Amino acid sequence: MNSFKFILLILLFFNQGLFAQSKTTKTEHVVLVTLDGLRWQELFQGADSLFVDDTGMIKNHGSLLEEFWHTDPKVRRAKLFPFVWGTISQQGQIYGNRYLGVKVDTQNKLWFSYPGYNELLSGSADDIRIRSNDKVPNPNKTFLEYLNELPAYQNKVMAFGGWDVFPFIINETRSGIPVNAGFTSANRSSLSETEKLLNRLQEEIRGPWESVRLDPFTHHYALEAIRSQKPSILYIAYGETDDWAHDGRYDEYLKSAKQTDAYLKELWETIQSDPYYQNKTTLLITVDHGRGSTKASWKSHGADVPGAGQVWLLAIGPDTPPLGEIVEEGQWYSAMLPRTIFGLLGLDYPETKAAPEWKEILRQTNSK
Repeated sequence: MNSFKFILLILLFFNQGLFAQSKTTKTEHVVLVTLDGLRWQELFQGADSLFVDDTGMIKNHGSLLEEFWHTDPKVRRAKLFPFVWGTISQQGQIYGNRYLGVKVDTQNKLWFSYPGYNELLSGSADDIRIRSNDKVPNPNKTFLEYLNELPAYQNKVMAFGGWDVFPFIINETRSGIPVNAGFTSANRSSLSETEKLLNRLQEEIRGPWESVRLDPFTHHYALEAIRSQKPSILYIAYGETDDWAHDGRYDEYLKSAKQTDAYLKELWETIQSDPYYQNKTTLLITVDHGRGSTKASWKSHGADVPGAGQVWLLAIGPDTPPLGEIVEEGQWYSAMLPRTIFGLLGLDYPETKAAPEWKEILRQTNSK
């Protein structure tokens, strides 16, 4: 080895040592989950008293009452989201209860899916170029793409979604991030038996929508990736809640919401039982948009639907203080997620126009 190469090697080790010393966070992996179109009202109040036994919104009169209804909204919300209110409320942070003045909103003013996902994945709204749900490659880089460009995370970033537009939102072609979404099958060279079964069932069980598959497929493809491929950065986008709402089926909307809560529980328990992820992973859960509050507007969202820009956030992980449900008034935005995720990983977000970080999620490390 000549002296020039030796000096370069010494400098490399020196710089790595400085980085290790400067990183104060414990988070090494991040899992981001979205629940399409799930309202903050159900998250914080449980089943809506106006809808839960309305025969125009459910299939059978009285069919939801035993499972979802109680006069106390705190009991109702725990019935609907037992993992959220049993575990995350004790070990993490929950934002978005507007009854307490805790506001989380989108910065985009369009209030539908592509603009919402672009914002929460890239760090800023783009109401000029992202104005539809068309399958157009996203001109903006997401935090997923920025991480995939770094040597430490290259080929360790994966995404799974129910909606077939996600390959375009994440810009799979440009970013190089594998996106299993819509009715895409697992297609790596050596499939597990679970993936083979999921591929077959997905062909046989199509579901009621042409562009969105049922959440069990998204969930179990992602869970199998965690077990067999060990992605360091993972994005999972469940879609059923929004589509059942568009269909006016409040009963199916509630059942899907509760099923997703069970998926979150399984996801977190899988993470915490794996030494690769255990106590080194932050789980963030949010939504792309809200929806209306009346019987008619609940089915919809968009710029003309009051409240459709109101969203929420859950966080749990080794760097996030267990503050539970946030009750102090404040204002936060979906766009704050990418810089926050980079902060959790001990990195600076490279996009200057992105929103600032969500400081409360990082309060423990920032106070050092």
